[in-house]
Amino acid sequence: MSEDTPKEPVEQQKQEQTPPADSGGHTEHKKDKLHKLQAEKDEIFARLQRLSADYQNHQKRSAKQIAESIAYEKEIIIKSLLPVLDNLDHTLSNAEKVQDIADVLKGVKIIYDQFLAILKAHGVEQITAVGVKFDPTYHQALTQRAEPDKEEGIVLEEFRKGYKLAEKVLRPAVVIVNKKQSKTQEPQTDDSGSENGD
Repeated sequence: MSEDTPKEPVEQQKQEQTPPADSGGHTEHKKDKLHKLQAEKDEIFARLQRLSADYQNHQKRSAKQIAESIAYEKEIIIKSLLPVLDNLDHTLSNAEKVQDIADVLKGVKIIYDQFLAILKAHGVEQITAVGVKFDPTYHQALTQRAEPDKEEGIVLEEFRKGYKLAEKVLRPAVVIVNKKQSKTQEPQTDDSGSENGD
C-alpha cells in the first residue's frame, strides 16, 4: 500500500467489525436466536430417532411376517401330503393279508398317482424326457447309446425322473441319449480275441 491512501476507511472498517458496546438488545437477540436453533436441532434429532425406531420396528415386523408366511405355506404342503402317508400306511398294514401281489401293486400305483396330483396342485410337474431331443436345461446325460433307427440326440431312456416348479428346474431328469455311430466307425464286437487285438 502506498502512504498516500487515507487511514480513515481502515479505522471505519475496524469500527464496523467491532460489536457495539450496548449489552442489552443485541446480546438478547443472539441468545434468542441460539435458543431457537437449539430447539430446532432437538426437534430434528427427536424426529430422526422416531424414524429410526419406526424403521427398526418395520424390519422386525417384516421378518416376522415372512417367517409366518413360510410356516403357513409349509403347513399347507404338509397337510396336503398327509393323505398320501395315510394311504401308504394302510397299504403296508394290509399288504401281508393280500393274496394277490397285483392288488398291492394297484394300491401303490393309486398312491403314486395321488402324490403326483398333489405335487401338480403345488405347481410341480415331471419333466418330459423319453422321446424328446436332449436339452441340457432339463436333462442330465448319464451315458450315450447307439440306436440307428432313432434320431441323433433323442432321449432313449430315463434313469431318474426330473421335476420343475413352473419353469424352474428342481431336479433335471437323468437320461440316456442316442448317439449315432459315424459311418466311418465300425461297430465294436466282443470276439476280438484279446484286449490288444492279437
